[in-house]
Amino acid sequence: MSSSSMAGFNLGNYGVTQSGYYGYRSLGRFTERHRRALITELKIPNATVPSYSTLRRVMMGLDYTQLRLVFNQWALLELNLSLSEGLSVDGKSLKNTVSDYDKAQQNFMSLVSVFSQKRGLVVAVQEMENKKVSEITVVRNLLESLDLKGYVFTIEALHCQKKLWLPSPYAAMTM
Repeated sequence: MSSSSMAGFNLGNYGVTQSGYYGYRSLGRFTERHRRALITELKIPNATVPSYSTLRRVMMGLDYTQLRLVFNQWALLELNLSLSEGLSVDGKSLKNTVSDYDKAQQNFMSLVSVFSQKRGLVVAVQEMENKKVSEITVVRNLLESLDLKGYVFTIEALHCQKKLWLPSPYAAMTM
């Protein structure tokens, strides 16, 4: 995905969610309502915007692993983070993915994100499935993949483990 495509995707996603639009039909209404601005900003040929069913097909066909990788690379390049920025790390479960809701060992998908407190923007994301991997492992792997040395992270108490996970440069966070 090119930088302009990612910017367009983020612009659209931000505009939709911040406007209170959720779901494919709402997304279609949003694109129709803001048709002229979207055509101008995203340089859409033929002066048409996609319908909700087209948007749904595209969203369902996305490789979210690839989208996540591209987003993480793009965000780090575009944001130019400074060491003075505090970064928060947290995982949030996606309620529509819960299975075995009436059992002790539920399964669900979560999204772990790194958030810039200063800018109010997500810097990186990583998906996880509750039954396959723990949030502790996902957070460690995400921070290692970002290679953000010297930053201050706020992370919930779950991640304050006695066991060190050397040779990571983030081992000091777990003492």
